[in-house]
Amino acid sequence: MNLRYQILALAIIPLIVAISAITLLITWQSTRLAQTSIDTFESNLLEAKQTELLNLTNLAISAIDDIYQAAGPDDEAAKEQVRAILTTLDYGQDGYFFVYDYDGNNVVHPRQTYRPGQNWLDLVDPDGDHVIANLIQRAKEGGGLHQYKWEKPSAGAMADKLSFAVGLDKWRWMLGTGVYLDDVFAQTAAAKAELRASIGQTFFIVALIAVPAVLIVFATCMLLNARERRMADSKLKQLTQRIVDTQEEERSRLARELHDGISQNLIGVRYAIDLARRKASNDSADAIGAIERGAEALNGAIKEVRRLSHDLRPRVLDDLGLSSALEALCHNFSERTGIATQLEYSGFKVRPKPEASTALYRVAQEALNNVERHAGASNVSITLLSPKGRVQMIIEDDGKGFAGQSGMGGLGLRNMQERMAHFGGLLLIQTSPTGTRLQASLPKSASLPQAELSEVA
Repeated sequence: MNLRYQILALAIIPLIVAISAITLLITWQSTRLAQTSIDTFESNLLEAKQTELLNLTNLAISAIDDIYQAAGPDDEAAKEQVRAILTTLDYGQDGYFFVYDYDGNNVVHPRQTYRPGQNWLDLVDPDGDHVIANLIQRAKEGGGLHQYKWEKPSAGAMADKLSFAVGLDKWRWMLGTGVYLDDVFAQTAAAKAELRASIGQTFFIVALIAVPAVLIVFATCMLLNARERRMADSKLKQLTQRIVDTQEEERSRLARELHDGISQNLIGVRYAIDLARRKASNDSADAIGAIERGAEALNGAIKEVRRLSHDLRPRVLDDLGLSSALEALCHNFSERTGIATQLEYSGFKVRPKPEASTALYRVAQEALNNVERHAGASNVSITLLSPKGRVQMIIEDDGKGFAGQSGMGGLGLRNMQERMAHFGGLLLIQTSPTGTRLQASLPKSASLPQAELSEVA
C-alpha cells in the first residue's frame, strides 16, 4: 500500500469505525429501552387480564353461592341449577365458564357441547401441556392461573389462553374461565414492528449524516494528498538537482586536486628522472641530486594520493575506530584552515557499529566543511559522549550561524539528518549569531554489544 492509500486509510477507517461504534451503541441502547418498554407493556396487559379473570370468577361464584352453600355434597338438583346458571353466564364472543370434576369429567362447557359427560384428564395441547389435569391441580391448591393453548371459538383455531381455576371442594368441582391472549401478543408484535421501523429510521439518519461526512473527508484527503504530492515532486526534483550539482562539484574538486596536485607532482618527477638520466649518461656528478629531487617529488605525489584517499574513506576509521578517525580529521582540518579544533572523548565508553561510525564521521566531516565555508569561526570543538549506553556527538563553533544560508539549511543538513534517521537517531541543531551547536544522537542499537566489544578489543 503506497503512501496515498495509507493516508486515506488512516483518515477514513477511524471515522468509519467511530460512526459504526456510535451507531451500534445508539441502536443497542434504543433496542434495550424499547424492549424494556414492550416487556412492561406486555406485563401490564397480562396483569389486567389476570385482574379481569379474578373479577369474572368472583362474579360466577357470587351467582351460584346461595345455591352452593345451601346444597349438600350429593344434591343433584342444586348441581343442575348451578350447571344451568354457568352455562348461560357467558360474556363476549369467546368468554364462558367451564366446570370439570376432580376426576377430569367435563360438567359444563357452553361452547364445546360434545365435552360434557366425557373424561378429559389426559388431554394435552399442541405444546404437550396436560391442560385439564393442571387446571384441576390449580383448583385443589386454592385457585390459580394457568396458560395453555385452546381452540378459540370465534376463530376456530388454536390460540394462547390464560385461565383461572378455583375449586368447589364440596362437590369436587373445578370452576374456571379464561381469556385469549392473541390480542395481547398482537399488540406486542405491533410494538416490536414499530421498534424495528424506528431502528431502521435511526440507521437511515446515521447513514444520511455519515456518508456525506466520509465523502467530505475522502475529498479533503485527496486534495491534501494531491497538494502534498505536488510539493513532494517539487522537492524531489530540487533534491535530485542538488545531488547532481553536488556530484559535479565533487568531480570538479577531484579533477582540480588531481590536476593541480598529483599531476603536477608526477610531471615534476618525470622531469627530475629525465634530468637525472641525462646527467647520468654524461657522467655528471649532480645526477644523484637530480634523482633525490625526483624522489622528493614522488613522495609529494604519494602524500597527495593519501590525502585524497583519506578524504574519501579514512583507513583509520576502520582500523582504530571513530575517536581516532575524528582526531585525525580535526588535526587535518586545523592544519588546513587554521581554525583551532579540539576533540574530547574521555567520557566515551561505547563503540559504535562500523556503519554508525561512518555515519557519525560523515556528519562531523560535513559539519566541519560548513564551518570552513560559511561560519567564519575561530574555534571548533567536537565531544563524544555515551549517556546510558547511547552514542552522542556534539559539535560547537563560535561562528556567525547559518540562518538563511543554503549550505547547512539545504542538502548538507538533509544528508546529516538522513544518516542519523537511518539508525533511528536524531540530529538537533541550535544556531545563533554567536555560534552553532549540532548534536547527533544514536540509540543503543547502533552500538556493539559488550561481548562483541570485548572480542573486538
